[in-house]
Amino acid sequence: MANKTNAAQTPATKKYVKSGIIAAIVIAIAALGVMTVSRMHNGGGASVQESLDTVTVDAANGANLRIAVIRMDAIQGTANALTDLRKQKEGYEEKLRDELTREQKVLEKEKTEIEKSQDVLSREALQRRVADYQGRVAKLQRDLTERAQSIEMAFQKALNEIQTKHLDPLIEGIIAKKNLSLVIDGRFARMGAGAENLDITDEVISALNKKVSKVKMDKPMGF
Repeated sequence: MANKTNAAQTPATKKYVKSGIIAAIVIAIAALGVMTVSRMHNGGGASVQESLDTVTVDAANGANLRIAVIRMDAIQGTANALTDLRKQKEGYEEKLRDELTREQKVLEKEKTEIEKSQDVLSREALQRRVADYQGRVAKLQRDLTERAQSIEMAFQKALNEIQTKHLDPLIEGIIAKKNLSLVIDGRFARMGAGAENLDITDEVISALNKKVSKVKMDKPMGF
């Protein structure tokens, strides 16, 4: 039974696809990982057969295994707490988009006025006005980026709360109640006909809905 917890740890609440909400903000995050594996040459360690001496012949007996499948994507899409949490996030994102639209209109108007004043202002005055405009644009991009990141952080924190405080304990309880040996993510499983009682997704959703219907996001920065 030692593998029950690991088998049930596929984080439903951590697999949401993140989409950009601010078209005017460009966030580039590059991550490059390089791992070099060196080949072992003669005389470095035990042979394959010698290494296998530490491995026992014990293995799980199919007759004694009790397996269940959970479709995490279904939980993500239909559980009340997760549905409500997405609505909270979308509400903050909509407010941010509305603010971006308003600020863009103000800046567009300012840009037009600067273009019209090129023949009126001195070179120094024009440069100062352009620098001020560019500073305002940069500040808007910075502020909106930080607030968008704050929304995502608050969302992920609430997701983690649902996962650790509610979903994980329920799955563990179901494992114990059904005396299961293994629970796997149904998105990667292929089930044949006659596999009755294998999919426990609906039971998990029902239990989760009964335990918690809403988890409030912390208010993101700037709202």
